[in-house]
Amino acid sequence: MIRVLVADDEAVLRAGVRAILHTDPGIEVVAEAADGREAVELARAHRPDVALLDIRMPRMDGLDAAAELRRGLPSVAVVMLTTFDEDAFVARALEEGASGFLLKASDPRELVAGVRAAAGGAACLSPRIARRVISVLRGDRRFARYEQARAQVVALTGRERDVLALLAEGLSNRQIADRLFLSEGTVKGHVSAILVRLGADNRVQAAIIAYRAGMVDG
Repeated sequence: MIRVLVADDEAVLRAGVRAILHTDPGIEVVAEAADGREAVELARAHRPDVALLDIRMPRMDGLDAAAELRRGLPSVAVVMLTTFDEDAFVARALEEGASGFLLKASDPRELVAGVRAAAGGAACLSPRIARRVISVLRGDRRFARYEQARAQVVALTGRERDVLALLAEGLSNRQIADRLFLSEGTVKGHVSAILVRLGADNRVQAAIIAYRAGMVDG
């Protein structure tokens, strides 16, 4: 069972997200929060697998909440609920350890799939904003140069590059394992090594480096 915390200051949106997630018998919403501070407190109490955080919330916004969860509960996958007008928050969200982004107006199937992907350790990017996220981060100094990204990727082993390419396509560890005929544990080990070699904090940052290096069509 995938345990989820939903945090948004709009009760109607929380109710909608809860209703959508409850259509999947493998997902359970264990807590709901109306602000970032409450989200952190409930996450500590319930230890969810995934935290869906609105970026703009009172008391503590989703970005600060993500930072606290990263420090105190690193096992919780944080996914930001966003809108098209919040590009400016993307870089900071990734710096604070966000596993991905989903549009508030996502198709219900996309929301469920995103939660499942995040719980499985995969990058979680709504298809409608994935390219926007990558575009925004092209100005970030860590991903500013094609040559730099290429140099980072070249330092990986051949198998690590295979794993990175599939990771950048949004595949989970299980899906990568099936595609490459490896065990899930072996893939997990490769992913951990890739993050260290690339200097990436999470799978989304690693995926962006793969895009910048030309490994995946962007």
